[in-house]
Amino acid sequence: MNSHICIHGHFYQPPRENPWLEEVELQDSAYPYHDWNERITAECYAPNGASRILDANDKIVDIINNYSKINFNFGPTLLSWMERHAPEVYLSVIEADKESRKNFSGHGSAIAQVYNHMIMPLACARDKRTQVVWGIKDFQHRFGRMPEGMWLAETAVDLETLDLLAEHGILFTILAQHQAGRVRKIQGRKWGDVSGAQIDPRRPYLCRLPSGREISLFFYDGPISQDMAFGGLLDKGEKFADRLLGAFDEERDQPQLIHIAADGETYGHHHRFGEMALSYCLHHIESNQLARVTVYGEYLERFPPAHEVEIVEDSSWSCIHGIERWRSDCGCNSGRKGWTQKWREPLRESLDWLRDTLCSIYEIEASPYLRDPWLARDAYIDVILDRSREKIESFFSTHRTRELTKEERVKVFKLLEMQRHAMLMYTSCGWFFDEISGIETTQVLQYAARAIQLAERTSDARLEETFLEMIRSAPSNIAELADGAKVYAKYVRPAIVDLLRVGAHYAISSLFEDYPEETTIYAYRVSRESYELKEAGRQKMALGKIHMRSGITESEQSVSFAVLHLGDHNLVGGVREYIGDESFDEMRLEIIEAFRRSDVPEIIHLMDEHFETHKYSLWHLFKDEQRKVFRWILESTLEEIRASFRQIYDHHYPVMQVMRELNTPVPKALRTTAEFTIDADLQKALAGEELDLKQLRNLVEEVNRWSFEVDKTTLGFLVSRRIEALMEKFYARPEDATLLMRIEAILRTLNPLSLKLDLWKSQKLYFSIGKRLQGGVHEIAESGDLAATEWLEHFRSLGNHLGVKIA
Repeated sequence: MNSHICIHGHFYQPPRENPWLEEVELQDSAYPYHDWNERITAECYAPNGASRILDANDKIVDIINNYSKINFNFGPTLLSWMERHAPEVYLSVIEADKESRKNFSGHGSAIAQVYNHMIMPLACARDKRTQVVWGIKDFQHRFGRMPEGMWLAETAVDLETLDLLAEHGILFTILAQHQAGRVRKIQGRKWGDVSGAQIDPRRPYLCRLPSGREISLFFYDGPISQDMAFGGLLDKGEKFADRLLGAFDEERDQPQLIHIAADGETYGHHHRFGEMALSYCLHHIESNQLARVTVYGEYLERFPPAHEVEIVEDSSWSCIHGIERWRSDCGCNSGRKGWTQKWREPLRESLDWLRDTLCSIYEIEASPYLRDPWLARDAYIDVILDRSREKIESFFSTHRTRELTKEERVKVFKLLEMQRHAMLMYTSCGWFFDEISGIETTQVLQYAARAIQLAERTSDARLEETFLEMIRSAPSNIAELADGAKVYAKYVRPAIVDLLRVGAHYAISSLFEDYPEETTIYAYRVSRESYELKEAGRQKMALGKIHMRSGITESEQSVSFAVLHLGDHNLVGGVREYIGDESFDEMRLEIIEAFRRSDVPEIIHLMDEHFETHKYSLWHLFKDEQRKVFRWILESTLEEIRASFRQIYDHHYPVMQVMRELNTPVPKALRTTAEFTIDADLQKALAGEELDLKQLRNLVEEVNRWSFEVDKTTLGFLVSRRIEALMEKFYARPEDATLLMRIEAILRTLNPLSLKLDLWKSQKLYFSIGKRLQGGVHEIAESGDLAATEWLEHFRSLGNHLGVKIA
């Protein structure tokens, strides 16, 4: 067969971790999920690992792993997050690559990516090399093989980058059609101009590099990719397939490859159920033998390039001006009218200055300890991927100049982390959008701040003031923010963490939750050495001593603390470096005595005296814990509100009932009270350990009777999680007919609410159970077994509610 189709998905999210905590903190804009990684995983990454194929009646008849059928790359930093927080989804990606090797002549569907999505033509030579090395090593660590291809961030390309790829064994990369300049047949003499996206995308091309190396290039079909991502091609899988098939040249008798590339998030996040359109498209093509579905590695082996190409340097897929989107106000933006991106150039210049300064510091400060500081930086990815004691010792034994003291090891770690963050601060999304105060740009500024902090702790350099002066010339579109320096002051400086603040977090949060002797707070290990909790009415006070150790740099510190909660949000505390038992005992006795007398002014005075400037409050809690504490503080208030609303609702319900019968509008105040009460009852019922089906049925009837407005987003989230948890139990105990009927009854009861449910995992579990058991149960039922007959009836009914049909 000469007709081949390849679909590439670029699955990527910018790193969102707090640079000091190494975890993603709560992001309210991702509600009802914790953060955007979690939300996009639920909407895209997970469903693509178990994509549903529908029949003519919109019933699920098969479930496939899309990753095993397409060419794809995942951002290394995203996979790192996924491995920790969505391990089942992570494994579906890894297993898909293994499965794809069976389908594509030993070639895997996964390719690598430059490590943290840096715009390579704008990077210095050292960073380019490390991005490639880290991208390859991360891929090998996860997929267990050498990558054949590598995705370039925003497909931004220059010859130096392609040469680095080829030097490191990468066989191909993928570019947009407008990134080709001219082509000719291999061994041919005449070049043909193909600028302006005129290149034929249906074949691979060879690119000869200045060093004498070579690399193959695939130029994806731009119009189809555009229609798929931004048009309506994902409305229906068969329509998608027809568009791909229609691109073949019927007059050509040579092998042809129709291939497209787009953000992987298109399939499910940007377009709901886009993953299903993708799976049906591939199913339709394969089952009807309309073309051979392939991946780039397989196609390249079978049909090597017969033409060579020269690229348009400093070009990308998402900026018509080349790579200006990441260094100037070129006009490319996400559409906010009246705003400019004049901040991009000074931001780039400021970070370039910082990078060059940090490189000098690194080289000077690391040279006494590391044989080759830059070779050690390239190898540091092994430690990032596995911070076990064995890996760390192996790293030092290979790269140290001599045996290092504990303090010297800490310094080396800080210098290496400084370099890691100096690369993370170039993550492309920092320039992509419209405003310097956006979350993507403040994220790269936080990476810069972390790098500055580490530089100032490993050298005599003082960089922050100069950096702030430079980004002051980066104008914000928001008047009150003014410029980059004010953005830094508002969104970056409050996020900066040191060990004292970790101690403050521990001290304050210990008033609201019990910690064991040893605990982990994000990237820090905390050991409790002394702790006392005193209570008097609404007042609580904690005093103690803890030892903290960073799991990243191995830096450690002991601190003493005292913290006083006066009720509500009124909280004050002090933390300082532990300076000895005598001083600690004096502070402890004085503050405890003042607390015993309920002498709050004296307690605060003593804290001022003993802790000096190191005073903390609720403001200093990390975001997730801060939100938990506020919920705890407000719980009694919210309960009072709920009780008050319920009293109003119960008291006036008879009047509301009469008004309804007389077709008289219920006053808005009463209706709002009723809606709040019913919605609160529904959420409480769905979140509780035991679900009362009778109560649930009554609540649903009330919603429908009155046409109440309820929080369908939260309810849909709660129901989806509830059904998923029950389906996991049913998967483990499929013979449990009572559990089966309960799941069916819950879905039947809630059906009138028309909630938007995320049931992909429940459907996958149901499908697996059905494939495994339904045939055998059917035979038993046919023999007259009443229990089997009843099980089968309820199982099929559950399938109807889940939209799954088992043949």
